[in-house]
Amino acid sequence: MENKYKLSIVAAIYNLEDYLPRCLDALVNQTLEEIEILCVDDGSTDSAPQIVDEYASKYPEKIKAFHKENGGEFTSRNYGLERAVGEYVTFVDVDDYVEKDWAEKLYNAAKENDADLAVCAFERISLKTGKVTSTDMTGFGRCVKKVKADDDFVAFINPAPWNKVYKREIIQNMRFLPFRGFNDTMLLIELYTKIEKIAFIPDVLYHYYLRDDSQIHSVNEQDVNNLRKYLLKVKDCYIKSNKYDEMKYILDMMAFLHLGTSVMYRASYDPNIDIKKMTKETIKYLNENFPTWRKNPFLTFRYSIKKGLKHIGLWGVSLLYKWNMPMVYIRIYRFLIDKLNKDIKF
Repeated sequence: MENKYKLSIVAAIYNLEDYLPRCLDALVNQTLEEIEILCVDDGSTDSAPQIVDEYASKYPEKIKAFHKENGGEFTSRNYGLERAVGEYVTFVDVDDYVEKDWAEKLYNAAKENDADLAVCAFERISLKTGKVTSTDMTGFGRCVKKVKADDDFVAFINPAPWNKVYKREIIQNMRFLPFRGFNDTMLLIELYTKIEKIAFIPDVLYHYYLRDDSQIHSVNEQDVNNLRKYLLKVKDCYIKSNKYDEMKYILDMMAFLHLGTSVMYRASYDPNIDIKKMTKETIKYLNENFPTWRKNPFLTFRYSIKKGLKHIGLWGVSLLYKWNMPMVYIRIYRFLIDKLNKDIKF
C-alpha cells in the first residue's frame, strides 16, 4: 500500500458546503494519478459530510472519507497525517482551489531533486471582490536550496502547509500543535531541524481565498500567549536535536519575524488588546528567550541591503523595536494595508 501512492492529500473539512465541491473537483482531476485524498470531516453541521460521502462513493479509488467529532483544524490535519501512506504528503483548505497540475509539479520537483520539501507560488484572492490581492513565493525562482546556518532563506518561506509537499518519512511523526492560527508555522520551523533540501517552483498553483471570518484575520490575546508558549517548545526541539547552537540566529530571527512583525500587527486590530503594552511585553519576551534577535547577523543593514527591499524593510522594523518604537511600525503597516491596500509580506 505504501508504494501505491506518490502523494497523500489531507483535506481538513469543517462546513464550507458552498466551496467544497469546487475543491474536490480540482483534486480528483489532478494530473498526478497516483494520489490519495483523505477528506477529514471535523464534525461539520452543514451538508459537507454528505458531499464528502458522495465524492468518496463516486471516486473510491482516490477519496477516503473520515468523520470525527469537532476538535479544530489542527486535529483534522493530524488525523489525516496519521493515516497517510503516500511517499509525500500535502494539505489543502477546502475553501481554496488548486491548479490541475499542482500535485504533479510539486511532487516532481521534490522527487527529481530528492528534496525533503517542495514549495510552489500562490496567490491570495479576496472572496468579497474576487480580485488577487497579492502573489507570494515567486521570488526564489526554480531552484533547490540546502538548509544551512549561514543562509536565512528559510525564514522567508510562507508557513502555510498547502503550497508544499513534505517527504512523509520525515513528517509522519510530527504533529500540528494544539492551538489555532499558528500551528502550521510552528510545524515548519521545527521541520527545519530535520530536513536538508528544499525545492522551489515559481508557478502559481494554489489559490488562497481571504475570508473575513477566517482565523488569519483574527488574533486575540490568548492566541498571542499560545504562540509565545509554543515558540519555547519549538526552541526546546532545537536544543534537544542539538541544532540550537548552529541555528540560533535563524530561529531567533524567525521568532522576531512572526511574533514581532506579523502577529503584533494583526493583534493591533483587536479592540480588547492594549497593543502598546503587548509590544513591550513582546520585546521583553524576545530579549529573554530569543536574545540574538538584537545583534542578529541577519538583521543588519549590511546583510539586508544584499537581500533586497523587503529584507531592508525587516531591518527597519527591527530598528524600531530596538529603539522601543514598535508602534511606529504598526501604524505605518496599517496605513499601507488599510489606506493604500498594499499587502506587504516579509
